[in-house]
Amino acid sequence: MSQAELHQAIRALYAEVDAAVAQAGPRCDASGRCCRFKEYDHTLFLSNLEAEVLLASAPAYETPVSADFCPFQVDNLCTAREPRPLGCRVYFCDPTYQETSHAITETFLRKLKALADAHGRAWRYAPLHVFLNETQAHAEKEPAPLAPPATAPPARRGRISLL
Repeated sequence: MSQAELHQAIRALYAEVDAAVAQAGPRCDASGRCCRFKEYDHTLFLSNLEAEVLLASAPAYETPVSADFCPFQVDNLCTAREPRPLGCRVYFCDPTYQETSHAITETFLRKLKALADAHGRAWRYAPLHVFLNETQAHAEKEPAPLAPPATAPPARRGRISLL
């Protein structure tokens, strides 16, 4: 399975998550608390597979990323809503939904892990800011691609030895 196919499988799994959450019917206060981690004493964890999907289509973000809040929240709205990870999809402040939230999370974490195993992918689970900062650090270490020469080198004449 290619990376694109794996990302599509993860997005299909996200559609299942969204359906399970919709069926549970949690209330959203639209307060933005879900993204202000330090202020409300929580941490958004995600897998490396989810981080890949998120980073493939999320908007640019300021670095370094703090553990205090989500860099994709702007004016209490999510700017990375479509590729958001499982933790974002299941988190609601509704106190009557908390037990259901945990059950949905555990069910779909197992499915994500199974996807990783089935495709021979390593499994890593870490806070959002860790993945975002590592991605930025990796990008800064990558050498710039070499530009092709302005003109091709002159052709050589003579015999070519295949020995």
